[in-house]
Amino acid sequence: MHCVTPATLTAPVESTRGCVKFAGIMSRIAVGDKIPEGELSYIDEDNSLKKLSIAEFAAGKKIVLFGVPGAFTPTCSIKHVPGFLENGPALKAKGVSAILCITVNDPFVVNAWSKTYPTNTDIIKFLADGSGTYTKALGLELDLTAKGLGVRSERFALLIDDLEVKVANIESGGAFEVSSAEDILKALA
Repeated sequence: MHCVTPATLTAPVESTRGCVKFAGIMSRIAVGDKIPEGELSYIDEDNSLKKLSIAEFAAGKKIVLFGVPGAFTPTCSIKHVPGFLENGPALKAKGVSAILCITVNDPFVVNAWSKTYPTNTDIIKFLADGSGTYTKALGLELDLTAKGLGVRSERFALLIDDLEVKVANIESGGAFEVSSAEDILKALA
C-alpha cells in the first residue's frame, strides 16, 4: 500500500486500508494498492435492488473501474460514458472482463441514467455509491458543495488486475484529461 502523508501533520489519527489517516485526510488509491472491500448498489433487469461486492467481483479478473462526479452531468454523460461504450469492445479484446462505472448517486437515479444509453447492452455496469462510502474508501471524494452538488467523486479510471491497481488515472477537480477509455487503452498497449 502506498500512502501519502501530509508533511504538515505529525500525529496520525487512525489507520485505514493499511494507510495512516491524518485528521480526516486519506491518501488516494494508487498504482500497486489493493482495492478496498465495499459494496455498491444497482437495479437489476427485474427492477430489484441488488448489492455488488467490489472485491469479490474483481477477484481474479482484469477490470476497469471508472468514476464520475454525477449521473446526468454534462461531461459524464456526453464524453466519459460514451467513450467507454465506444471503446468497450476494444478494452474487452485486450483482456478486460468488466467495465464498471460508479457515481455518488442513489441506485434509482443511476438506473434511470443507464437507460439513456440504449447501445449499452453488456458493455458497462452502472453502480451507485449513494452515500459515497466506497468513494471515500478510495480516497477520491470531491467536495462540490459550493456548486450545490454535495460531496461527490473525483473523475477517475482505474485498471485493476486481481484486485491490484495497475493504472490510476485521476483527474483534478472536474477536469477530463486523463481518465478516458482511450487513456486506459493506451495503458494496455
